[in-house]
Amino acid sequence: MADRHQIGELAGKVAIVTGAGRMRGMGRSTALALARAGADVVITGTGRGPESYPKDEREAGWRDVESVADEIRQLGTRALPLTVDITNSGDIDALIGRTLASFGRIDVLVNNSAYPKAGDRRPAVDLPEEIWRQVIEVDLTGTFLCSRAVARQLIRQGEGGRIVNFASLAGKRAKANMSAYVAAKFGVVGLTQALAIELGEHGINVNCVCPGSVDTSRQAGGQRAAWELEAKASTALGRLGTADEIAAVVRFLCSPAAAFISGQSINIDGGRVMH
Repeated sequence: MADRHQIGELAGKVAIVTGAGRMRGMGRSTALALARAGADVVITGTGRGPESYPKDEREAGWRDVESVADEIRQLGTRALPLTVDITNSGDIDALIGRTLASFGRIDVLVNNSAYPKAGDRRPAVDLPEEIWRQVIEVDLTGTFLCSRAVARQLIRQGEGGRIVNFASLAGKRAKANMSAYVAAKFGVVGLTQALAIELGEHGINVNCVCPGSVDTSRQAGGQRAAWELEAKASTALGRLGTADEIAAVVRFLCSPAAAFISGQSINIDGGRVMH
């Protein structure tokens, strides 16, 4: 199995994937996709305790990023699970330091961390300032801070690299009762373009994925049935996407095949938004 990974398109590369601790999440799928391509992977989580796990994770004996790290190692590459607050510059500096100490380099950053879908889904006139700030801090500022730190290291290495940001269809088209999320994701799309322009001369490609309705633990709860019905009805393919389908596009963007793609925000939505 190790021999298979030695010829993968990311063999010898080191990737960081933030927000990769959920059992049914795009971060985990992305981390595993990059490992299958041959990369060693650093995965970050928030340090959430088992009391906050959804039922399926508790029943599976899930251990957040530690479980994902075990899966990566079983694929034949190395893993480093870390607890990181991506809104804290000190934590991010420590993330870079631990990665370099363990693996010696960084080649890929995937900014997947996001504020949990919770009290922010309400009309703007009723949205508390504190929640607004938290969403912007995690989804936008955290993406900026991680990108800045990794870009500095990629420039020092002088060998180029890849940054892939997670936005959303909500970063392309606004929806009611999601003002903080929409603002953050529009910001991620704009940040992606700015970074692509600034970092291109260093051989660093910066792109963004904009998933549509994807079946993950983020969509659990009492509104799940109504959400799924509306999502399927508004999608050309008439179904939800999977985390693995999103991860496959991220893997492509991190591969040599995507060497001439930069500054793009790619819809992965089954035909929900068309241009």
